[in-house]
Amino acid sequence: MPVAGGSAAAVENLLPLALSRPHDAIAAARTVLAGSPPAVAASIAHQAWGIGLRQLGEVPPAVRQLRTALRLAEQSGRSEREADVLATLGATLGRAGRSREGLARLDRAVDLSRGALTGRVLLRRADVLLVLGRHREALDDLRAAITRLRRSGDQVWEARSRNYRGFIQLALGGTKRADADFAVAEKLYAAVGQEFEYAEARGNRGLVAYARGDLPAALRYLDEAGRRFAAVGVSWPDLAIDRCGVLLAAGLSAEALAEMDQAIAAGGGTATKRGELLFAAATAALAAGDPAGAQERAERARRLFSAQRREWWSVRSSMVVLEARYQAGERGEALLRRVTEVARRLDAVGASEATAAHLLAGRLALAAGRPVAADRQLELAGQHSKDAPPIARSAAWLGKALRAEARDDVRAMLSACGRGLDALDEHRLTMGATELRALATGQGAELAELALRDALRRDELRRLLVWAERWRATALGVPPVRPSDDGQLAGELAALRDVVRRLDAAPDPLLEKERRRLEKTVRERTFLAQGGARDGALLPFDVDELIEALGGTVLVELVDVGGVLHAVVVRDGRITRHEVGPLAAAALEGERSRFHLRRLAHNRPPTPTPEPHPPGRAVAGRRQVVGGGGGRLSFEVLGSRLADAVLGSARELIGDRPVVVVPPGRLQALPWGLALGEQAVNVVPSAAVWLRAREVRAPAERRVVLVLGPGLSAARGEVMRLAAEYPDATVLADGDATAENVLRALDGAWIAHIAAHGTFRADSPLFSSLRLDDGPLTVYDFERLRRAPYRMVLSSCDSGLAKPVGADELLGLSSSLIPLGAAGILASVVPVNDPATAPLMLAVHANLRAGQSLAEAFAAARRTTEDDPVAEAAGRSFVALGA
Repeated sequence: MPVAGGSAAAVENLLPLALSRPHDAIAAARTVLAGSPPAVAASIAHQAWGIGLRQLGEVPPAVRQLRTALRLAEQSGRSEREADVLATLGATLGRAGRSREGLARLDRAVDLSRGALTGRVLLRRADVLLVLGRHREALDDLRAAITRLRRSGDQVWEARSRNYRGFIQLALGGTKRADADFAVAEKLYAAVGQEFEYAEARGNRGLVAYARGDLPAALRYLDEAGRRFAAVGVSWPDLAIDRCGVLLAAGLSAEALAEMDQAIAAGGGTATKRGELLFAAATAALAAGDPAGAQERAERARRLFSAQRREWWSVRSSMVVLEARYQAGERGEALLRRVTEVARRLDAVGASEATAAHLLAGRLALAAGRPVAADRQLELAGQHSKDAPPIARSAAWLGKALRAEARDDVRAMLSACGRGLDALDEHRLTMGATELRALATGQGAELAELALRDALRRDELRRLLVWAERWRATALGVPPVRPSDDGQLAGELAALRDVVRRLDAAPDPLLEKERRRLEKTVRERTFLAQGGARDGALLPFDVDELIEALGGTVLVELVDVGGVLHAVVVRDGRITRHEVGPLAAAALEGERSRFHLRRLAHNRPPTPTPEPHPPGRAVAGRRQVVGGGGGRLSFEVLGSRLADAVLGSARELIGDRPVVVVPPGRLQALPWGLALGEQAVNVVPSAAVWLRAREVRAPAERRVVLVLGPGLSAARGEVMRLAAEYPDATVLADGDATAENVLRALDGAWIAHIAAHGTFRADSPLFSSLRLDDGPLTVYDFERLRRAPYRMVLSSCDSGLAKPVGADELLGLSSSLIPLGAAGILASVVPVNDPATAPLMLAVHANLRAGQSLAEAFAAARRTTEDDPVAEAAGRSFVALGA
């Protein structure tokens, strides 16, 4: 690009360069100014220098350069030059929080300009109006600007005007019009080589996808925009803000908060942008359950916005402050009055947060015994447009449901709950990643709770069962949308395995940092997977179908309503309900039972003396005293205590029949073989999942896969003896048990048995893994399977654990196999004693070869351990998942 010589024609090229490649523009401007150019060329060079500094977040020096450019423009006597610099200076001052001075400069620039230049000035005035939240005035300026610029053939500035207009249309809810403007801007930027602004337009396309509820597409757009910004050497605060909003919509509040705090700590951006960063961080802190942090950040943002006279932003920050106070436990008339006033102001400025404000005001009014005020606020919360994104519609339906409940209109309440959950189905089924689908269900927990509470209050047991199933384990109802031949993902997982294997050999801070980086990369890559209607057929659930399928089996579905556990029992076509007690007490007893089993499995008997068992109550198991001494806990007492805590009187209805247990997420890791004695027990995340697992057909080719991971000398004999029983089995051990070999062998197998060290990652459950010869085989690896093995035995520690997330979802190693077509999985919920486990596993396989189901085979195998307390403890540490 020619810049030498000092002519205005040559130097003019600096201005578009400043927005496309600011570092290059600053260097070129310095070169021009070193040659002592005339006033016009010097004015352009200082203007380009100022724009470049502004793009890099260095606002005070940018203003100084622009003031110099203005002085030189005035000296030149050219009104169009003066108007152009005035517009740039006015826009920069407006973005720096000095909006009154900025608008005055821009108004003067409009008066001095003519033709296409007026269009450029109007765009920059619209920018300041947008910062102030004066969207309608900004829209008027942009319409006039686009008309002038299109007529003059000014592609760059028409693109900029369309980009701004699209952003305003988006803020006003017009996603179709916004996307159309962004698409035209993209094409124009690409045609003229404006790299920076093209990246900005791509990011804005991501905002449209986010507004429509298509989070994977939003993340893809923002990911591409980030790469393009990095390529031109720019750190763009807006990108962090946009990603924060998308991550929050995906339920990833901790990640959103970390990203915003990192952006704030970087210290870049203008004063206006600092306020926006603080506001985004406050919303993330609120979602992450940190009301104190949210209030502190929102107050700082509100003060900045008030000083900058940005009403639209200020009132939104006030709403976050009030939500934080509510989340911290504040109630009462004073808070109600404040929220009601802020809701009115949000309506006036057209902010999307108005629905949440009216919803909060309605809750506060209900709590204060103000039914008329509550009805009005909930009516306002229930208003939404047909074009609103799914999350916004679900919030509106929640308002309608709460209003109907307050009016005791059961039909309307249930209809609203159903419509709200339908909207959230639409939202989460756009996502291909299991984690995002699971987290998204948390937004429907209150809708499901309303319907459950009403069914419980009316003791309508069929309806209670249907609503319990409506929002339970829905993320496991459809497989993850991830191509099995995703070479980039496979490569990242292979690199992660190598790093973890090297870390296991010798700790290294640099390798640990690389491990965290790779995990973040793998996780975020999966978030880009796109769902869709064809992938999102929900599991059907019909009570009559369930009753017919059960036959002589008993189903126990445990339902948590308001922290109280209820057992819904289906036996011989009859449905009964039994109130068990506090869910927290059941979860605590479950932890105690896992602790005792862990000690018993390693021949370390527990020491507490149990209280006498209540007379007349049927108990689970035999009177097997372990560890010696009548004061030691017995399996009978341990099982009885656990059964009392999690089943209550429902235990007596089960008898010795086969049973299907559907626990809530918090009770997923219970050793059900301890609570229910010797009968066959299938544990499933939902009754619908059990019905589907029953329909899975065994593959025609009965391939058996046996895998032995490293460092398990006790399991070697187990795997080799199984190999003798299955002479045609594929055996992977001694260096051959690598991730790719194992996955290739597992795909579509009839039976798979993996003896490998297991690790459950509560911090990131999809990185739970089995240790193979080349490193960990994670859930992300398993999700690359086209079809999971028909039956799978995981004889390693903690392989059956999962983390409850969302409304009632599970993320973990074994749960990942359910949507991939596994009919049954045997896995442990307690660290096991490997030598004691081997005979149990051999017995399970013998029973499977005899034609028994997995639960039957496991129950029969447990009975062979009755003379060995350590082996029995190991046996009771496993659960059969599926059917």
